[in-house]
Amino acid sequence: MAAIPPLCDFGWKAVDANLIGTDGRQHSILAQAGDKGLVVAFICNHCPYVKAVIQRIVRDARDLKELGMGFVAINANDANAYPADSFENMEVFARENAFPFHYLHDADQSVARTYGAVCTPDFFGFNGAGELQYRGRLDASRKEAAAQDIRRDLFEAMKDVANTGQGPREQIASVGCSIKWREIV
Repeated sequence: MAAIPPLCDFGWKAVDANLIGTDGRQHSILAQAGDKGLVVAFICNHCPYVKAVIQRIVRDARDLKELGMGFVAINANDANAYPADSFENMEVFARENAFPFHYLHDADQSVARTYGAVCTPDFFGFNGAGELQYRGRLDASRKEAAAQDIRRDLFEAMKDVANTGQGPREQIASVGCSIKWREIV
């Protein structure tokens, strides 16, 4: 069943954490920021919504870097219940898709809970001051990638953030598979 996150809570401050990346090293989330800001994307390996657009995510991360925006992806899914989202499979997914950004493992799901992540993909776009300016979709794609000439919502919003420090007031929520939470016992 598809999950839809809430829209942007403008000004909410980015939260840092150190997580292991698919390169085997610990990385600070906020250290991934560029001079103009940071996109924190919650993704996973198995979600059909992510798989449909992963090359667009890679493209947008590369293009945003040229505008001074950093990018980091985090997988918080319960790998015990969803083995396709294991750390080992994260390494394969990152390599197969030539990620130009760090792909971090939120094994205890604390970062996803702090951010209020709801689905994969779920995008949080912050300005250079670390203030949330975008909580919307990548583009109009769903489980199948939309046409190549579709409006690049995330890219266009973050381009505005790079230029003005502010995101668009009108945003369309992302849609994707729900985060696979561990049962709390």
